[in-house]
Amino acid sequence: MSSVQSKPRALSIGPIDLDVPVVLAPMAGITNTAFRRLCREYGAGLYVSEMITTRALVERNAVTMRLIQHHESETPRSIQLYGVDPKYTGEAARIIAEEGHADHIDLNFGCPVPKVTRKGGGSALPWKLGLFREIVEAAVKNAGDLPVTVKMRKGIDKDHLTYLDAGKVAEDAGVAAVALHARTAAEFYSGTADWSAIATLKETVTSIPVLGNGDIWSADDAVRMMSETGCDGVVVGRGCLGRPWLFGELARAFGAEAPTVDATLGFVAEGFRRHAELLVEFYEDEERGCRDIRKHVAWYFKGYPVGGDLRSSLAVASSLVEIDDLLAQLDHSAPYPGAAAEGQRGRSGHPKRPALPQGWLDSREMAEDATCELQEAELDTSGG
Repeated sequence: MSSVQSKPRALSIGPIDLDVPVVLAPMAGITNTAFRRLCREYGAGLYVSEMITTRALVERNAVTMRLIQHHESETPRSIQLYGVDPKYTGEAARIIAEEGHADHIDLNFGCPVPKVTRKGGGSALPWKLGLFREIVEAAVKNAGDLPVTVKMRKGIDKDHLTYLDAGKVAEDAGVAAVALHARTAAEFYSGTADWSAIATLKETVTSIPVLGNGDIWSADDAVRMMSETGCDGVVVGRGCLGRPWLFGELARAFGAEAPTVDATLGFVAEGFRRHAELLVEFYEDEERGCRDIRKHVAWYFKGYPVGGDLRSSLAVASSLVEIDDLLAQLDHSAPYPGAAAEGQRGRSGHPKRPALPQGWLDSREMAEDATCELQEAELDTSGG
């Protein structure tokens, strides 16, 4: 059972007032309109888009322009930008603000994917503090009245931490909040998040909200993180995979109203079916929507009595009718399995030496000849 606070706990990010201090973390291939709508149906918070590359937005790439669209039910609307160039970042922020694509812009400096950090992007970029400052300032300047926030990691590795310097720079640049995934790029998604770093950042950045991210698998974890670190809110990523109703549990834990969930197998099946339906609507293509839900099968039915053959069949279903027929074979009365359905989900991996450009760690200033290589880092859109 989740911990419940006696008084509602709210969060303000610039002019945006949230009933609960909860943010959905951007996840590539996950947090599209369909998933955001589903999470919103269960709870409250700020639901952020998949990461959008600034260059693709400025060049009005067709796929990118589709990804930044929000359903009319989504409010407030939030877009996360990933950029390595101040000019493109500023222009992307201006487009979002002037054309009314969103109410909030988040900047991603947390991506640990080797093909991004190898070019100096993602979680490697804050090491070049001057460039980091220019990118953040460009976004804030061009976003107009829209609040801009920053999401980052602790640093490249334990010997090259950047989060405290970056937090202060972001605060001075006028961002509305900073969020810390309490791991380094070297840790990827492995081990245990270092919540003490969130507390240290909170002590360092004092004029704006500090949000914590990492190892929030339950509402209890979220309450405990805020209690232990003093952070102003939580960012939830992998913990909601296959459990979009976690946002309802989080809302109740922070004193807001949300329906109580009895997560029987039937309840989970209904959530899975609703997710598939929303994906079909989003893609405007039934086969593509049903293909996209396949990666969610293991997450939704983790710990439940769903046989391997049925799981395999769900993972190749190509129509909603086929999905309905398969779900009808489940024992919908099967109760919530407890610990078997809880805990870590999604990617984890092992610590690894970060891939970086040659000589990247030699100086915290950008070398002129490194700029072109850095641009190539925008070719990936993984989250962090």
